[in-house]
Amino acid sequence: MTKNYFLTILLTFFCLQFSFSQKSKDSIKIQNIEEIKINSTKISINKQQHPSQIEVISKAKIEFQNFQTTADALGNSGALFIQKSQQGGGSPVIRGFESSRVLLLVDGIRMNNLIFRAGHLQNVITVDENFLENILIQYGPTSTLYGSDALGGSVNMLTKNTLFNTNLSGSISSRFSSANTEKSSYFDLGYGGKNWTSFTAFSFNDFGDIKMGKKKNQHGDFFGERPYYVSTINGVDTIITNDNKYIQVNSGYKQYNFMQKLNYKTAAGFLHTLNFQYSTSSNIPRYDRLTDPSSSTVLKSAEWYYGPQKRVLGIYSIEKENVFTNTDMKIDLSYQNVKESRVNRNFGNYNLQNRIEKVAVYSLATNFETKLKNGNLYYGLETYYDNLKSTAFKNNINTGTETSLDTRYPNGKNHMMRSDIYFSYTSKRYQKTNWSAGARLGYTSLKSTISDNTFFPLPFSEIKQNNITYSGNVGLVHNASKNIILKTNLSSGFRVPNIDDLAKIFESGGGKIIVPNNNLAPEKTITTDLGFVLKTESNRHLLEGTYFYTKMYDAIVTDKFTYEGNNAIIYNNTLSEVYANQNKGKAYVTGFNLTFKSALTSSLTFDGSYSYTLGRVIETTNRPLDHIPPYFGRIGLNYSREWGMVEAYLLFNGKKEIADYSTSGEDNPQYAPSTGMPAWETYNIKASSKEIYGFKFYAGVENILDTQYRTFASGINAPGRNIYGGAKYSF
Repeated sequence: MTKNYFLTILLTFFCLQFSFSQKSKDSIKIQNIEEIKINSTKISINKQQHPSQIEVISKAKIEFQNFQTTADALGNSGALFIQKSQQGGGSPVIRGFESSRVLLLVDGIRMNNLIFRAGHLQNVITVDENFLENILIQYGPTSTLYGSDALGGSVNMLTKNTLFNTNLSGSISSRFSSANTEKSSYFDLGYGGKNWTSFTAFSFNDFGDIKMGKKKNQHGDFFGERPYYVSTINGVDTIITNDNKYIQVNSGYKQYNFMQKLNYKTAAGFLHTLNFQYSTSSNIPRYDRLTDPSSSTVLKSAEWYYGPQKRVLGIYSIEKENVFTNTDMKIDLSYQNVKESRVNRNFGNYNLQNRIEKVAVYSLATNFETKLKNGNLYYGLETYYDNLKSTAFKNNINTGTETSLDTRYPNGKNHMMRSDIYFSYTSKRYQKTNWSAGARLGYTSLKSTISDNTFFPLPFSEIKQNNITYSGNVGLVHNASKNIILKTNLSSGFRVPNIDDLAKIFESGGGKIIVPNNNLAPEKTITTDLGFVLKTESNRHLLEGTYFYTKMYDAIVTDKFTYEGNNAIIYNNTLSEVYANQNKGKAYVTGFNLTFKSALTSSLTFDGSYSYTLGRVIETTNRPLDHIPPYFGRIGLNYSREWGMVEAYLLFNGKKEIADYSTSGEDNPQYAPSTGMPAWETYNIKASSKEIYGFKFYAGVENILDTQYRTFASGINAPGRNIYGGAKYSF
């Protein structure tokens, strides 16, 4: 299938439906498919009347789709692209920006910290999808609202709560999936009294090794099978022949999640909220590294895994409506504690390398909304303080002997502070035309010290940076008629270099080493959005489109470098080519997105989405920018009746030619066929029953044709045919 084929289907179908709806408006029950107004904890948003592109994944969608992780819920929505290096991961890509260039938030509190890297991240899976009320995806720079890192967009995950005066309620659910023998369970309990509420939630996930598809992808040859794996028997590494080459041995893991919320409303109208979240996991195998080949030992690594990924978040909030003249107030005081570790050793080397990172983040945010005669004014102050402790050691798995090891980041004191003020104004002065404008001004400071440079002597022992940051946006929405809405938005974004950009020493694989570069400057973007909404008066048929163009300045790119005059150095007893993060001048990203929704009858709806992105670093000869996915999208048909719901849908990705891979290595060409990642599509069907005596049942088949495929830049094959079933009991 080509992108032109999908566009032709989408546009032709819309024109036919638009014409039909004008002739026969009353022949069926009208179904309103406009997204509802939601609150993102900072600004209230109406999707159609917002100048920039927005998508909302609701609790109902999350529950019906029954995906295993939040990363899967995002990737299969058609709203954005997800990269995976292992099953226990999922790195969101928005408009060709990924990782530290996409801002992740939980209940409005930023997850991005001073070690968020430019590569691929798995932090999003620490937020369980069962805990979520909805997910707000904002496309393009959102630095004016949220600050640094929001270059490609932001993903704000908003968790469930209990309403006042709702008494005792709760739910228990479980699910089993065949492709990885998943066994998951979830429990929540809520109580809403007159002045206080409580909400408690717990989940457990047990994911086994993933079974990939067995059927040849029509767009490419068989790829990614697992013929061998390493097992350590009686203290000796041994290559084992896989009895079933379609099972990706050493890809399974377990995860535990907990959340507790308490709300108390005073007689004076103040609302106090305590929000505690905790997530941890078993060891998570880094599957792509476990498949790296070796000419001498068949496989390079005997062990490579992330240690238990722990995330603690505590938020105290106080809010009040009309705290002073027409002004609502919300203050958030939060603490986060994140622990990550990388553990690995090569085949035949029995010294296990352990690198541990502990990050503590403290933040204070004050947010106000003033209702004016002709609009709303949002403004506030935010401060974040990040602290990092980086340690390392290696231990012999046979003798237990521990020795010292070089750390991933400087082994002294590492901290970063951000302080910003912002405002955003939305005008409702004119009946047909609304406009909005905003600005943010901030100051960041970073300091990193090296207390021991025994392993890798550097020409400096301290890295310090101070930056003044700024961003702004202006947008316009014009309701040209009852059927046509036109939008435009101009916004800027910024990302301040963090410890990972400035100071890490990291072997990226393939004989390359990334060395520190303390001369980095913040990277900045300016983005123009042009959008439209076409809809029928009944609002039964809707077509939305957005074209964007992003110019990137001082883009931080990993490229060839010299260290003390040498372009290659010995590291870990291997001659490695030197690379470093550098501000490589300018780059651009451009593309467009189309979404379509149609209520064909009162019970049957059709929807589709299509996204295309192109990115280039501007040099003498423009070269591909990293993290740019091929075109992708989703087409679905949903049938809903009083007895339940059934949905059939198609997910598709285009081919990523090897010539379009970035030379930085971030696109992982070593995990793709020699000509690039083939195109693919999967066919899926899902169903849920209505609630019967408190019970609700779910079932579905994903990747019905059992197609063997892998998504762009990923290091693990996607699941093959997956049959799942689950049940939920509510009381």
